[in-house]
Amino acid sequence: MSLAPDAFDLDPALCHLNHAAVGPWPRRASEAVARFARENSRVGSLHYPQWLATEHRLRERLAGLVGAESAADIALAKNTSEALSIIAYGLTWQPGDEIVGVAQEFPSNRVVWESLAPRGVVWKALDLDGSADPEADLFALCTPRTRMIAVSWVQYARGLRLDLERIGSFCRSNGILFCVDAIQGLGALPFDLARTEADFVVADGHKWMLGPEGVALLYVRPTLRNRLALHQFGWHMLEHSGDFDRRDWQPAEDARRFECGSPNLLGIHALEASLSLIDEVGIEQVWRELQSRTDHLIDGIDRHGLELLSPRAPERRSGIVTFRVPGTPSAELYAGLMQRRVLCARRGGGIRFSPHFYTPVEVIDRGLDEVLAIAAG
Repeated sequence: MSLAPDAFDLDPALCHLNHAAVGPWPRRASEAVARFARENSRVGSLHYPQWLATEHRLRERLAGLVGAESAADIALAKNTSEALSIIAYGLTWQPGDEIVGVAQEFPSNRVVWESLAPRGVVWKALDLDGSADPEADLFALCTPRTRMIAVSWVQYARGLRLDLERIGSFCRSNGILFCVDAIQGLGALPFDLARTEADFVVADGHKWMLGPEGVALLYVRPTLRNRLALHQFGWHMLEHSGDFDRRDWQPAEDARRFECGSPNLLGIHALEASLSLIDEVGIEQVWRELQSRTDHLIDGIDRHGLELLSPRAPERRSGIVTFRVPGTPSAELYAGLMQRRVLCARRGGGIRFSPHFYTPVEVIDRGLDEVLAIAAG
C-alpha cells in the first residue's frame, strides 16, 4: 500500500518528531472514535456485539504484530506499567531471587522490579554507558539466583536496540524468564515471538502504534499463564463471563484472565483503526520507510557537525535518533524547538527526534534547520 496523503490530519505548521513519546492518531482512528461516540449518543449499546467484534479484531492485530499464535494469547491492559505489575506481582518470588535489567530504563520498567525489594528480590542493573556488548554484559550479571531478565527492546532515551534473539536464547538455555517491554519498537519494527523466545511482552499503544493512551498489549506465554497469581477479580475475566447467573466460577483459560472488568471500548476502537493502517502498509515496509528517514536524519546531523548520541550500527538502530549541539545546552535548545512548534523531547543528554514511516523528509529537514537557527542565536 502506498500511504495516502490524507492518512493524517497533522497541522502543517507543526513539525512532529516525537513518536517515541505520544504519536498522533491517523485520520481513521479519529473517525472510528467519532462513529463510536455517535452510536453511543443515538442508539446507546444497540451495537454492543459489533463493538466486541472490534475488540476481537484488535486482539488479532496485536497477535499478528508480535507473532502470537492466537488472539486468545493477547490481554488488553490499561498501560505498560499495569501490564508489568501483573507479571511482577503474579510470579512467586523467594528472598535472594534476582532480576537483571538496564540502569537507563524508563521508570516503568525499573520501578516495578525495584518495588519487589521488600520481598527480598534483588534488582541488578547494567550501566549501558561504556558497554560495547550489552547482551554479554547482561549475561555476566546473571548468577544461579537469576530468575528473570527484564529489558526494553529499544531504549527510550537514545534508541539502542537490544538483540532479543540472543537474550532469549541465553534465557532459555539457563532457565531464566525473559520479559520484554516493546513499547519503543512495536509498530515500527518487525517482532517475532518465535525467534525472541520471550515469555512476557508488554507495550502501550500510544507511541509507534499510533493509538491512544489507555490501551496496552500484555502477552504471557500460554504455558506460564497459570503460574501468575491473580490479584484483580471481576466478571470479565471469568471462563463463562456471559453467564451472569452462574454461581461457580474460574478464571478464563486464555489471556482474558488478566482483564478483571469492562474493556476500554473507546480506546479499543481507536487503536484497532490505527493498527489497520500499519497492517495495510505492512510492518516490513513500515520499518524500511522508517530506516530511510532515520538515515536521512543522521546524514543531516553529520553534515551539520552535530553530535550523534544514538547508535550508528544498523543492527542497533531504531526509530529514535538523539543528538546534541556542541556549545548549546540541550535544555535551551529543547525550549526553542518547542516554541517553534518542533515537537521533540529532551532525553539521554540531548535532543530526541523520532519520526515515523510516513514522516515527510521535509519535516525532518525543517527540524534540523530550526536546530541550527537556535544554535546560531
